[in-house]
Amino acid sequence: MREHTYSVEFPHSAARLWALFQDYDRWTEYAPMVVEVQVLWPGDEHHNGRLRRVIYKMPLGRRGSALELVTDVEPERGYTYTMISKDPANDQTGKVRLEPIGPNRTRFHFEERYNIAKAPFKWFEGPIYRFINKQNELSMRRASDWLTAHPDYRADLVEA
Repeated sequence: MREHTYSVEFPHSAARLWALFQDYDRWTEYAPMVVEVQVLWPGDEHHNGRLRRVIYKMPLGRRGSALELVTDVEPERGYTYTMISKDPANDQTGKVRLEPIGPNRTRFHFEERYNIAKAPFKWFEGPIYRFINKQNELSMRRASDWLTAHPDYRADLVEA
């Protein structure tokens, strides 16, 4: 079992970051590996129980997909997700948390736990997840940069 945690401060309100993270059509604008996000089941009014498929780029021009179940949603604060594998031993879990620390200042927390149970991918688990972790961190920094470059996006959520 491997775990990756990451925290960074962003110059945006938690509500505005939350809005962007829920705007799946925009993920491809800031997440370099994401090709598309499909909502397969919307979940409740807060997105608890949402089922989404994330289509992403892989090396050598290939594509992969992750089926993700979103739970424990606290609007504008965070959620948990489980990447559902056809093999339960390979399910992965993650958590996104937004911590307001001042006007238009939010500390973003990300954690993910993963385990590749079967060979031959098990042998390459370290390098695979170092690459994925780097891309996840880049995506979050780019999300903040995207909001900075688009001040009109959900300007109603900029704190006075």
